[in-house]
Amino acid sequence: MSAQSTTPSSGVGRLEKFSYDDQIVRMFVIATIIWGAVALLLGVTIAFELASWKVNMGLQWITFGRLRPLHTNAAIFAFCGNAIFAGVYYSHQRLLKARLFSDALSRIHFWGWQLIIVSAALTLPFGFTTGKEYAELEWPIDIAITVIWVVFAVNFFGTIFRRRERHIYVAIWFYIATIITVAVLHIVNSLEIPVSLFKSYSLYAGVQDALVQWWYGHNAVAFFLTTPFLGLMYYFVPKAANRPVYSYRLSVIHFWSLVFIYIWAGPHHLLYTTLPEWAQTLGMAFSIALWAPSWGGMINGLMTLRGVWDKVRSEPVLKFMAMSLTFYGMSTFEGPLLSIKSVNAIAHFTDWIPGHVHSGTIGWNYMFISGMLFFLVPKLWNTKLFSKALATAQFWTATIGLVLYIISMWVAGITQSLMWRAIDANGKLVYPNFIETVVKIVPMYWVRAFGGTLVLVSFVLMMYNLFKTMKQGSIGSVEVYEAYSLNESSIEKNATPHRSLEGLPMIFAVLAFLAILVGSAIEIVPSLLSTNYITKLDVVKPYTPLELLGRDIYVREGCYLCHSQTIRPMVHEVLRYGKHSEAAEFVYDHPFQWGSKRTGPDLARVGGKYPNMWHYRHMINPRDVTPQSIMPIYKWLVEQKIDYASLPSKLSAMKALAVPYTDEQIKNGIELAQVQAKEITTDLMNQGVPAAVEDKELVALISYLQRLGKDYGSFKTNN
Repeated sequence: MSAQSTTPSSGVGRLEKFSYDDQIVRMFVIATIIWGAVALLLGVTIAFELASWKVNMGLQWITFGRLRPLHTNAAIFAFCGNAIFAGVYYSHQRLLKARLFSDALSRIHFWGWQLIIVSAALTLPFGFTTGKEYAELEWPIDIAITVIWVVFAVNFFGTIFRRRERHIYVAIWFYIATIITVAVLHIVNSLEIPVSLFKSYSLYAGVQDALVQWWYGHNAVAFFLTTPFLGLMYYFVPKAANRPVYSYRLSVIHFWSLVFIYIWAGPHHLLYTTLPEWAQTLGMAFSIALWAPSWGGMINGLMTLRGVWDKVRSEPVLKFMAMSLTFYGMSTFEGPLLSIKSVNAIAHFTDWIPGHVHSGTIGWNYMFISGMLFFLVPKLWNTKLFSKALATAQFWTATIGLVLYIISMWVAGITQSLMWRAIDANGKLVYPNFIETVVKIVPMYWVRAFGGTLVLVSFVLMMYNLFKTMKQGSIGSVEVYEAYSLNESSIEKNATPHRSLEGLPMIFAVLAFLAILVGSAIEIVPSLLSTNYITKLDVVKPYTPLELLGRDIYVREGCYLCHSQTIRPMVHEVLRYGKHSEAAEFVYDHPFQWGSKRTGPDLARVGGKYPNMWHYRHMINPRDVTPQSIMPIYKWLVEQKIDYASLPSKLSAMKALAVPYTDEQIKNGIELAQVQAKEITTDLMNQGVPAAVEDKELVALISYLQRLGKDYGSFKTNN
């Protein structure tokens, strides 16, 4: 399928001259390198913040809770996103023998995407967040993402319409699935009601919000960090190895089974929660089924390299791609393993999960991007790679760093889980104080931070290598190619059904859409339209106005990143936290706050467990109440005033979401909040806290924390 070929095929028209837009590819390549460094630097920073709370430096804009969402967004959408666009725009043109549909759309896409990334970098550290993992950006940025994604889609499909190759190659299949599915995921998950320019509430609440969020969250990994990279693998691995894909038939099976099965797997993030049991089981079953198509892709990639293993050892491009496929196989084995309920019961909420995630993002995505950049940069700048020795040094530095990261998190995660679950002969917890489990794993946090630093160093080596390569090369003149245009009236004879489908890209796209729609509809629609499985409890009341403000502060500070708010029906969790959670508890939670990791204890029943003064001291300096705590200080909460003025619009938005606030409560919301703040402040004053805190944010946060679990009588903590 070489673009230089002028050999006519069936259905050809006239001979045409054309060129490729490689300048847009260069722009995305440079953006990939820059944002990759930012993402890894942020990752190393938050790793050290967990290892030592002092690294947070008492500054609200750089605490773990503020920087962790920025790190994940930078890694996924800035680093990997720009790499995807660079690889797609380079390969798409050559596979179709056509220049991109519109140079203007390409530039709008590039600058619009960079603007979105900069917007994330400006808003997330300042606490403007939806509180939904991997979808933290607020509604104006969500709209911008939608617009730019449509620009990308129009440019992509427009190029397909002007193609000079009848059949769309396997890489393009994966690009099509990515574009369609990411659009569906983003739009459905981002439905929200704006409160102000940088504040909104999720359209969904509680269990429904959890299901939609992890349908999105899991498939953001599937269709942003997996399918587009598999498409890039199907192009760049054969190109770099100068060999055809190992098996066309396997690629067909791999594509359709992966696209159909992947979308069902989201509920495995919600095992042992109040999600309906049928949805949990369905998610687990399809997650296990993912083993086959995932390994089908890995096998197709690695087997394409058979016969060139000497080149794999010596050529940086193939070396990185072979390692990336190896880590892809490892992480896609571990993922289904973690989806099995008995294993999930051990691993969920522990550091094992970040270890698994990074084996994919660093081992699969970063390693592959490195190989792709080593392929692209010399070609785009018409030169040779500056130093293979530096590339080799990068390879081993990154590999050693990643292995340290993964092993340390495996050890930390399993240690956490075993300590949490330990029960003595008398039926009591062996480690009743959560901090005991934290202290044991801090050394592993240092190992992770060191491993992450090695990965960052490896990236710096690559940056130097690539920029030196660019400097010694030159862009040169635009190369002109020739190929025959398509004669749409002619069709290929004796083609297999799938081969014929490859000549009908729009029908192909519709079928891909239907493949992802089936699982999405079957899992999500029943849960959104029916709440029969939620037993209504009269004692469940909406948050008071002050508690609502406190909850927004809790979300703003990223507390959900270290604390969960759901108790699983396991003996050790009930002993530690109280009665297991029920779906009715969360009907007014927009968004849900179940969390995905316990660096600190669960807070579902924390209301009333400690006096107000304990919470006050805990936020000012956690070491005052828990000497070995690794939690950062939040002293600014006694310096910043409560935003009472936002209450009417927030209460009105909640009422629009069916939260039963009365018109009188909305009208008197500020006064009601001030009365409750006065009650908490009076209690604090009696214990020596100055009256000046009455209008401070910490009082609102305390009101929210003291509310958690207190509605339910028998639900109260057993501690």
